[in-house]
Amino acid sequence: MDLRALLQRFDGRSRLLLHSLHSGAAGASNAQTVFNKQRRSDPDFTLNPLLETLCQQEPCVHEDALVLKPLVCLFSEGFKRNLLCFLHLLHPGLPKDHVLHLLQCLTQDDVENQWTCVLIKQLQRDIEGTRKGTLLTSDGTGKLKSFCERFRNTNAKGKWAYCFEDLETEDKETNMPVLSQKKRKSDNMDHDGDAQEDHQSKRVKTDFCPSEEEERLTEEEEPKIRTSQLQQSAASVSQARSDVLGSSTNLPDHMKAAVPVIKELLDTESAWDECSVSALKVFHECDPNEVEVLCSMLCLSEASEQSLPQFCSCLLELSPDLSHSTASAVITHLLLPKILSLAEPASRCLVTAVMSLCTRYPRPTCQALIEPVLRKGQTESAQAEVLCRLVVDCLEPHHRLLVFRTILGVPWDEGVLSVIHALLDSELELSEEDFSLFTDQLCSQSPHFSKSMKFAKMLLSVLTKYQSHVNPACHHTLSSCLSFNETFLKKSLQAALKRISL
Repeated sequence: MDLRALLQRFDGRSRLLLHSLHSGAAGASNAQTVFNKQRRSDPDFTLNPLLETLCQQEPCVHEDALVLKPLVCLFSEGFKRNLLCFLHLLHPGLPKDHVLHLLQCLTQDDVENQWTCVLIKQLQRDIEGTRKGTLLTSDGTGKLKSFCERFRNTNAKGKWAYCFEDLETEDKETNMPVLSQKKRKSDNMDHDGDAQEDHQSKRVKTDFCPSEEEERLTEEEEPKIRTSQLQQSAASVSQARSDVLGSSTNLPDHMKAAVPVIKELLDTESAWDECSVSALKVFHECDPNEVEVLCSMLCLSEASEQSLPQFCSCLLELSPDLSHSTASAVITHLLLPKILSLAEPASRCLVTAVMSLCTRYPRPTCQALIEPVLRKGQTESAQAEVLCRLVVDCLEPHHRLLVFRTILGVPWDEGVLSVIHALLDSELELSEEDFSLFTDQLCSQSPHFSKSMKFAKMLLSVLTKYQSHVNPACHHTLSSCLSFNETFLKKSLQAALKRISL
């Protein structure tokens, strides 16, 4: 049965979603966009009719026999994968029984695509809240066990090459000449591996499945391993510094002369005076490339947090101010690594340094510090706390708006929600377009934060402080957001929405 005939079984709005799911690799994302628009125009719209129709039995010919199959099984593998990804995005707001019934229908068919099998199992796990069983197929499980057994065999000849021997044999049988070349390369590995020391080969073979001998590492062996790793790391750092020193040959002599003076002050944490400030004037004379070399030579990323307030204070005494590019480079080298590595609340010294530079250089701070932290994903609470302080205490309204627009294009997590809430509490001056884009993002994110109190409080802030921005279209969008909410604030949110007069 062709696609056109299949689509005739569905209503008009469902057909729009199905067409989106057929749009290649971006099918799931496109379908989510279409669904959000449908929810905005009709907050009561649900996927139930679509899911029910996909589960309906349809006669079809299979192996010269007429059989009944669920309608979803007649679609292509690409459609099924996109459908599963789409449902994974929205399942917190969908009826569990409908989605589970659809998954049962999909498993009735002989699913040959292993990726589709994994998606089915993962979605079922997420809905049921269990982690029973494995996502691997029986064939995949068997291959993995066999592979691990090869690593356990300490007498195996050829080391790594032996572990891949069967895989290469299978490649020969399927007539794949390109992979056959890899066989010849692995033969070379065979000879090289035999020439290595026994201890080294045992370490390689047991990386995946440790042997009993390795589990009994003595306390003397473990420090040796750690020492070796530290030596390798130190060698890498040394090489990187050598590269920087090579680049430093292009710096003028007076810039090179300023490096040891500044570095000694950073390293010793001694008191800075007018001479120290005078040494920092070298930043005024650098072009963008020279600034990068200079920051690397000074090892600003390794400066102790105790030295930061004094160093930043001297930077602020420079007249005229640093250029945008120079300030951005200094912030990137001096502060960004320390903020990105925060796993606990920032020290007073670090917070003081960040806030002082942010107050003087707000736009470079937004671009060189705040934006990279937000874009990296998985914003830690300690990082979010620093960003919230910058937003509230250091940035002007137009710079807050810059951060707000950045947030609309980054992945959201609990840390990002804290920053958004801080921005909203500062009473942003949002244009109609900004607020519309924000509500669209709220709608797409609401299924992922259905049980989040931070998200619910943020919605409440939107409904109480930004009532004048809510037009009919945004009202529909916000109503759609609330339908996903599962916190005890849901009734308060619905009441706040009803109080908004259009």
